[in-house]
Amino acid sequence: MAAGANGIIQTKLNAFVGFSNLPNQHHRRSVKKGFHFTIMVVGESGLGKSTLINTLFNTTLYPEKKVPITTDLNKSLDIQEISAEIEESGVKLRLNVIDTPGFGDFINNEDSWKPILRSVEARYDAYLEQEQSQHRAKITDNRIHACLYFIAPTGHSLRQLDIEFMRRLAPRVNLIPVIAKSDTLTDEEVAAFKQRILDDIIFNKIEIYRPPVYEDDDEDTVAETNEITSKIPFAVVGSNKDVTTSDGRTVRGRAYPWGIIEVDNEDHNDFVKLRQMLIRTHMEELKRFTSEVLYETYRTQRLEASGRTQEAIPKEINPAASLEEQRIVHEQKLAKMENDMKLVFQQKVQEKEAKLKQSEEELYARHKEMREALEKQRAELEDKKRKLESLVHSASLMKPATPEKTRKKGIFK
Repeated sequence: MAAGANGIIQTKLNAFVGFSNLPNQHHRRSVKKGFHFTIMVVGESGLGKSTLINTLFNTTLYPEKKVPITTDLNKSLDIQEISAEIEESGVKLRLNVIDTPGFGDFINNEDSWKPILRSVEARYDAYLEQEQSQHRAKITDNRIHACLYFIAPTGHSLRQLDIEFMRRLAPRVNLIPVIAKSDTLTDEEVAAFKQRILDDIIFNKIEIYRPPVYEDDDEDTVAETNEITSKIPFAVVGSNKDVTTSDGRTVRGRAYPWGIIEVDNEDHNDFVKLRQMLIRTHMEELKRFTSEVLYETYRTQRLEASGRTQEAIPKEINPAASLEEQRIVHEQKLAKMENDMKLVFQQKVQEKEAKLKQSEEELYARHKEMREALEKQRAELEDKKRKLESLVHSASLMKPATPEKTRKKGIFK
């Protein structure tokens, strides 16, 4: 028995009491209750988002589909959610996949990140509203725990669309950049592309998710975490199809005339490291960071914006106070919607005024041009008139005397 630095008595029991089974109790409770995980995938059509999700969880969440070719200029971003209950070795996982078909497929993608950010924040708002209600024991957590952003394998650098999306979403989600279809690049091109992406991320001060290293981690865990971090951004290949290698092995991969790309081979791509981080080693860490850092930051900002602080929310909320807070939140939402509508209306009015002004300027320019043309024609006609009159006058002066006058003049001689 010994006294610690803080005055608390520290002792080691010689006989079994039972609280060493607490981790087992927690494990049994967690397994019985089940786990949940929500992941968002964002990227242009045709980058293999659905295939990679199916490959990650080794199941068919997305049916096989062909990318439609459309010329619809009025197409809009459509946020979809797919949920599935999957089980492995008696452990159940409720998986939610948030997909964003249409992202990056417009002629103008300037604000394509806005619907996605609104969706992320709406889930935070829903969770915050549940926290403030009187039924907090049955909170449904639909917050997004990880966002896979698919980068086209151009081999150059991040596009402005990539930079803008990651810059806007990084403060709200665990952002994980992924180089899609990396089998279209050579190993040297992948390494150079990764470095350019990281340079762009650092230059634009984008906070992507990196697995943390803790002081009490052992050497193996630190080495494993550092190895995962060194692969960011992950260059991946997705496929659930079995192919046969030249040495007779059956593997998941893609067959090409020049050889086979194995999905689960770390020498071929970074899929294994991505799956390890997302599922095997850092799934709970992603959820913890979402709850304790990203959500708490957003929650503090929302409460401060509404004139409240963390301490101002009581631990126990009576029904009247709960209804009043819900009314305030509802009024704030209505005020925000009204303000947004006013801004849209003002923007439309300004656009209409700008078009009218432009039309007026064009009409004025056309009127001026026509008036100048008419003035020029009038001047030309006046000039022709003067020349004609001058010719007539000259002709009248040069006209000879008529014979009649000559004869008459002869009679009176």
